[in-house]
Amino acid sequence: MLARRELSESQVRQRLARKGHDEHTIDDAVARLRAEHAIDDTRVAAAIARTETSTKRRGKLRVRMQIERAGIARETADVAVDEVFDGIDDDALLEAALAKRLPGRETIADEREFERLYRYLAAQGFDGDQIMKALTRRRGF
Repeated sequence: MLARRELSESQVRQRLARKGHDEHTIDDAVARLRAEHAIDDTRVAAAIARTETSTKRRGKLRVRMQIERAGIARETADVAVDEVFDGIDDDALLEAALAKRLPGRETIADEREFERLYRYLAAQGFDGDQIMKALTRRRGF
């Protein structure tokens, strides 16, 4: 189960429970995996944060949500997000996400597209003020 990708402690517990293992067996397995450093929520949080920003071009809010969705504590998620975003230009990340939605164009065609892009970028976890600035610069109508 851990050979494919990094899993959080919570994810390992859920998968073992789905396979029908009792709570005591799950606790023993998780303790052994933690002792062997096979599972480490801090490492998993950092991996999720890197993937979400570099590959999927998502903002801080969405990255934090994805980490928490993996069952990792909010404090650990905050540290991972802060570390990853220290080396990233937020505006450049937003521009890359926007360029993906406007292939081969620099301007937004109309109000409807403007609103659609705003919703998309907000769902990707970018800050509302930051989105408005980027979209206003590209407004062509």
